Amino acid sequence: MRVGTVKEIMRHPVKSFAGEKIGSTRIMEYGLYGDRSHAFIDHNNREKYLTITQFQEMVRYQARFSGEESMDGYPEVEVETPEGRILNWTDDTLRLELERKSGRSLSPVQFTPAAVPIGAIERAPIHIVSTASIAEMERLWGEDSLDWRRFRPNLLLAFDDKTPFLEETWYGQELRIGQEAVIRLEQPCDRCMIITVDPENGNRAPSLLKTVVKERRKHFGIYASVIKTGDIQAGDPILLKEW
Repeated sequence: MRVGTVKEIMRHPVKSFAGEKIGSTRIMEYGLYGDRSHAFIDHNNREKYLTITQFQEMVRYQARFSGEESMDGYPEVEVETPEGRILNWTDDTLRLELERKSGRSLSPVQFTPAAVPIGAIERAPIHIVSTASIAEMERLWGEDSLDWRRFRPNLLLAFDDKTPFLEETWYGQELRIGQEAVIRLEQPCDRCMIITVDPENGNRAPSLLKTVVKERRKHFGIYASVIKTGDIQAGDPILLKEW
């Protein structure tokens, strides 16, 4: 049964950097091709990955792949800094700048296109939100505009039924995206301070997290596992498996 379409696909080549909207990609066993495939190890925080939680200006660094996707190796990763400079992921200038701004000791790490560990991409391979749920959260929050990028999903889905949080009634069920890929909706996403950071300027709005805690018990969006890999593109139909 068709239930909607893919509105946007968002990939984050570097963990906690701003992502890139893309027209098409492949869903791998670990999630979108190259998603969170590059990261910085924070030696001041028990060798964990550096994230917006520790250094919120990370959201103002725009990361994107420059070139065609390949299983033999990633395209070059370009990073645009808040000041507008374009740096390559391999340029040590990037690490040194982040160390200077964050006051932390960092090491870059990257994984192969075939295997990105779950530890680098939160708690599950795919993270989705819906347009109707974004609109309802905007209403509950009471602000003029809620940028869906605050929630850092992989997929923004537009369901034909505009009921907010409809996707939460489908836990355990499978969605087919396009002709091949199949994901299973597993559990809600517990939110943290990251959603309070404006992806445009890095400013914080603590009231958003307070609203999600009050109105949604801290839950917004859904984590999904990958049942079948496959190519997807923006505009693809979404089909709910009928049992």
